[in-house]
Amino acid sequence: MLDRLTVARDLPVRADARYVLYWMIAARRTRWSFALDHALDHARRLGLPLLVLEPLRIGYRWAAPRHHRFVVQGMADQRAAFEAAGVRYLPYVERTEGEGHGLLHALARDAAVVVTDHFPTFFLPRMVAAAARDLPARLEVVDGNGLLPLSAAPKAYPTAALFRRHLHKTLPDHLDRWPVAEPLTSYDLGRATLPEGVLERWRPADDLLDEPDRVRELVSGPGFVGARGGQRAAAEVLGTFLDRRLERYPDRNHPDDDAASGLSPWLHFGHVSAHEVAKAVLDRESWDLTRLGRPTGSRAGWWGLSEAAEGFLDELVTWRETGFVYAHHVPDHDRFGTLPDWARATLAKHAADPRPEVYDLATLEEARTGDPLWNAAQRELRHTGRMHNYLRMLWGKKVLQWAPTPELAWEWLFELNNRWALDGRDPNTATGISWVFGRFDRPWGPERPIFGTVRYMTSDSTMRKLHLKRWLTRWGDAA
Repeated sequence: MLDRLTVARDLPVRADARYVLYWMIAARRTRWSFALDHALDHARRLGLPLLVLEPLRIGYRWAAPRHHRFVVQGMADQRAAFEAAGVRYLPYVERTEGEGHGLLHALARDAAVVVTDHFPTFFLPRMVAAAARDLPARLEVVDGNGLLPLSAAPKAYPTAALFRRHLHKTLPDHLDRWPVAEPLTSYDLGRATLPEGVLERWRPADDLLDEPDRVRELVSGPGFVGARGGQRAAAEVLGTFLDRRLERYPDRNHPDDDAASGLSPWLHFGHVSAHEVAKAVLDRESWDLTRLGRPTGSRAGWWGLSEAAEGFLDELVTWRETGFVYAHHVPDHDRFGTLPDWARATLAKHAADPRPEVYDLATLEEARTGDPLWNAAQRELRHTGRMHNYLRMLWGKKVLQWAPTPELAWEWLFELNNRWALDGRDPNTATGISWVFGRFDRPWGPERPIFGTVRYMTSDSTMRKLHLKRWLTRWGDAA
């Protein structure tokens, strides 16, 4: 656990306190969580009950009913699990901006130690840093983001291939260290008593947990989607993937085949752990450490699994964790200026090139371009909160082609994705969007207008490559 632990506020652990406080902000689940395991370890060692605070702010950028309801549905799952185990759980949702200010501080005054989650992007690092400056208790931050602890990656890697080589050398030392699947089963420390006045000043969100559609009264923006948040829904999605899609995973680039896992929203909000997903795949193939290959850096064959399972784990572990490691080491990773020098230079060289079409943000957002394939991808994003992975790459490349400048294309892609996607505001948002502009890639010839030596994609070639008939029937302009 030490390689996943950071002390953000170095005060003594207080044995004479009322409880151990777990401030749940990223790993929003009661299973497979290093942070919850660590908080429970403290509680058992001290003989103190565990108190769990799971808050949801209202004033964060891109807050919308679809995101809020997804989180609140997860809170309902947490409430059921914690209540069944006898753990005091406080779900808190702001009704007005800033209303929750002071709640963490009030709870920390009676805490032996505060444990929270590490998440290396969006407003969460700033929020944790602000708490660390004046919290009246020790604050410990636990990294449960990926199979490889972020501390085991000494730098941000410019390509997934380079990170994969490092991963193959270092990950085996961590593959026998998993979070506890069901950490609440043996809890017997009782229910924590809250400080006087807390519940009167900060009303718990039980009414919203019972009626999650009411979050539309709190936030505006993109409306609800069909996907349901929470660890129970995540388990269903994972089970469907394992039973019906995993064996077809090599064909995942074809939208008609629908072989992708679909897990990214639940991974983003912490309703499922990457460890749980990986373990489920490994157990399905009766895997053990003896099947690992030599650390060649190859994208296939290292795990010693079937082609489908190898391909999925390369996405779940290599590509996902490339983004988390980059975000961890480069705090401003979502800024255009952090692109590789070669990419910025070639895009600057061609910034004044004539565009075949120029669209504004509103036209893009409303899927009213002259490209039917692009419109269909944007329409899927608006209506479902997700976009097919391969088409997301084309979607980004076309915005780079249509925006007046590369910098504006960058801003628009983050705006569109973070506003509409359930899995936006994530290290992998920055991975996907920055890849459009050359990060994690290399120069490609021949040099072209607008793109320079940044990889080029076209709708025509995508139409020829992919199976799209059923998908276009649902999301195309004639749908």
